[in-house]
Amino acid sequence: MSEPLELITIRIKVNGVERELQVRPHERLLDVLRNRLHILSVRGSCEQGSCGLCTVLVNGRPTKSCMVLAHEVDGAEITTVEGISNLGEITLLQRKFIEHFAFQCGFCTPAFVLVGHYLLNKYKRPLIREEVAEGISGLICRCTGYKPIIDAIVDASKEMYGKNV
Repeated sequence: MSEPLELITIRIKVNGVERELQVRPHERLLDVLRNRLHILSVRGSCEQGSCGLCTVLVNGRPTKSCMVLAHEVDGAEITTVEGISNLGEITLLQRKFIEHFAFQCGFCTPAFVLVGHYLLNKYKRPLIREEVAEGISGLICRCTGYKPIIDAIVDASKEMYGKNV
């Protein structure tokens, strides 16, 4: 008989809320967010890091949560799509997704919005289509196609930082 796995205590901040959790050594961040913290916008699909639908921001950087063990993010700040809005209001980027019809089924939308949010904060200037296309290249959308998603992110960047592109 094998011995039970020892639990590891981690402390993480998720969408601004400090959490202390006991995790198993093999437990993924994706599973902790969905199954323990009930954040269902973080989606598992391919389970091997190919589709990017499980993307969250770890210390501000896009990270595929299915590829990270929970204990590896001890002390980190995790942001999901719920954490980017202010008091439950939709963000400019989310509004641009609606205006550009940048989603159909919505399954991939949280990951694309998070990566778009990251790009807007990384560059802090109007973005060009090629930058956005490269930035979202690790994410797969099976319905909408990428043009409306890119349009939404570029449009949001122009509104935020000016139209000089």
